[in-house]
Amino acid sequence: MKRIGILSDTHSYWDDRYLTYFEPCDEIWHAGDICSTELAERLAAFRPLRAVCGNCDGGDLRLMFPEVLRFKCEDVDVLMKHIGGYPGNYDRSIARRIYASPPQLFISGHSHILKVKYDKTLNLLHINPGAAGIQGWHKERTLVRLTIDGNSFPDCEVITLK
Repeated sequence: MKRIGILSDTHSYWDDRYLTYFEPCDEIWHAGDICSTELAERLAAFRPLRAVCGNCDGGDLRLMFPEVLRFKCEDVDVLMKHIGGYPGNYDRSIARRIYASPPQLFISGHSHILKVKYDKTLNLLHINPGAAGIQGWHKERTLVRLTIDGNSFPDCEVITLK
């Protein structure tokens, strides 16, 4: 069993509560627009970090992290991309890959809109953790904690940073 802390769109903004809320987590996944190597390094020093670069991430972050990341966590096939859309409206930059070989879990960011939605057609869980930073039009800053046990998701928790 693994507990995962998921965030996106920090846009260089650090909040000590990231570490507080991710304390019980085994890994941290960042779905892009990190915008600061220092922020990525702080997260990675706290817990193992998996991340993708976003459209606002510069050269150093593009060297550190890929645009698309596919990996296994427990028995779950995970796909992560910053600009990904959502079930029924996947972004054209990733839609072919999703439909050709659907993951069990698809993580994306970019919209700054928290969304946890199950795609019944492809049998996959989609999570966009919303935005954890302060840059953007969103009114709430959010994080997600997810438990993966084998090939199931027994717990998914949304955290609002007020």
